[in-house]
Amino acid sequence: MTTMTAPRPTSTPSATYDLMISARRSLTEAHRCANASERYVAAHLAALRAAAAVLAARTHPDGRRRQVRSVWSILPVAAPELTEWAEFFASGARKRAIAEAGIPCVSMREADDLMRDAGIFIGRAAVLLGLAA
Repeated sequence: MTTMTAPRPTSTPSATYDLMISARRSLTEAHRCANASERYVAAHLAALRAAAAVLAARTHPDGRRRQVRSVWSILPVAAPELTEWAEFFASGARKRAIAEAGIPCVSMREADDLMRDAGIFIGRAAVLLGLAA
């Protein structure tokens, strides 16, 4: 697993870069978790942070107050090429919330699968943002 340690490209907004660093750290944390629920939560949060990085790079607030929306519902508008990923991770958001509450709801296999998928998604987001190692 690689982590981004190189200086931030000057064309990349610092919020975008910081969110991608945070996504990589969350994925590393997921690898260290021995508990399936904790691993699942960390992997899902890693993907969420990578999606937020894409939104930070591709959207610009207009100052108007809007209703609260999920990152996963906004991502397909900002990055249509990530629509399937947004749908996939949105479908696991409820399970993440249950796991976060400490209720056992995932197997280690599910957690490992999500960790792998989150890693792939983070890699695709990094390429999209020009941050691939």
